[in-house]
Amino acid sequence: MKDAVKNLLGRKIAGDAAVPTDRTDEEFERLGHELRKEVSSIFGRSLAIREVDTGSDNSPEIELNNLTTPHYDIERFGVSFVASPRHADALAVTGPVTRNMADALRRTYDATPAPKLVIAIGDDACDGGLLKGSYAVLGGVDKVLPVDLKIPGNPPTPEEIMRGLLRLMAAIRDRKATQHKHR
Repeated sequence: MKDAVKNLLGRKIAGDAAVPTDRTDEEFERLGHELRKEVSSIFGRSLAIREVDTGSDNSPEIELNNLTTPHYDIERFGVSFVASPRHADALAVTGPVTRNMADALRRTYDATPAPKLVIAIGDDACDGGLLKGSYAVLGGVDKVLPVDLKIPGNPPTPEEIMRGLLRLMAAIRDRKATQHKHR
């Protein structure tokens, strides 16, 4: 008992933590530079994304927010988040679409200029997640809007989101090549 009280109230001694001071994530950097090249070639500028929460648990929003922090700094790779759908190239939708948010999501989509890109981020947005089948949830985003890309995960990591954006760029490039071929 004496040792427990001493441990509880006494001075804490932490071991040496091996925390690298100059950590660089080579995979993220590689993905970022590849994304920068794709975004520049397809859009000729940056990719503007408007995030829409349709009933999520906030975990995908945290990861999207992480992308904007100094550690990841996704803006240096040509991707920015905007406050209005009128300024957006893509909508990043998180969470299952609740009945209360379906109309707001449709109006946000309608306010987005063409071509409209929709990205479902997280398991909930992809298929309804844990709340699938609930009376208050319509399901994944594809129940309300046409979805161009699904990025599953609970939540997906910043690297998975970057890989998903690269897949979206590849799909846009393929779509443009197909349209150009049929002319």
